[in-house]
Amino acid sequence: MRLTLANEITILRILLIAPFVICMLNMHETPALRYAALAIFVVMAASDAIDGYIARIKKQTSRLGAFLDPLADKLLITCAAILLAIPETAVEGYMLPPTVVVLIIGKDLLLSLGCVIIYLITSNLRIVPVSVGKLGTALQLAMVTAILIAPDVHPVFPPWIYLMGFLWWSAAAIAVAATIIYIRRGIRYIEQFEATTSVQA
Repeated sequence: MRLTLANEITILRILLIAPFVICMLNMHETPALRYAALAIFVVMAASDAIDGYIARIKKQTSRLGAFLDPLADKLLITCAAILLAIPETAVEGYMLPPTVVVLIIGKDLLLSLGCVIIYLITSNLRIVPVSVGKLGTALQLAMVTAILIAPDVHPVFPPWIYLMGFLWWSAAAIAVAATIIYIRRGIRYIEQFEATTSVQA
């Protein structure tokens, strides 16, 4: 199977997670690495929009892309959220509340479990993103960016701390809402599958 340009960009985004994590792990010893982590994160966030745009414009949507794109987002956000919530790797003075991390990552774990259950029951797996999920991803990307630039922005713009709070609790709330929506859709899909199977039988 030949990779499309959109898929190649998505794979590059996944590969960039490693240097991002390395920069985050060492930025307390070398403060300049926070800027490197920020630059890498911005590139990855931008590529998230670019690969989707290319896939639509060039009609390069594929099942591989439908799987890799959300996987790249989840890996990036999971790594960033965990590192920003641990005192040893958090941005000093701007640690992400653990509750936010639990809600965001918990959503992904529950949805992954749901996908496994649906596949075991139906022998089929459909990945259909919803608008709330896309909004959640956008808020999470903005949340991480806001925290990484906080040491530079907050001293000259004190309300920045309130914007960060709004972003991370909004991201957590949207994660909960998306979880409920996906669970309801999953249950409905299983019910439709079982109804169709019983009719055919």
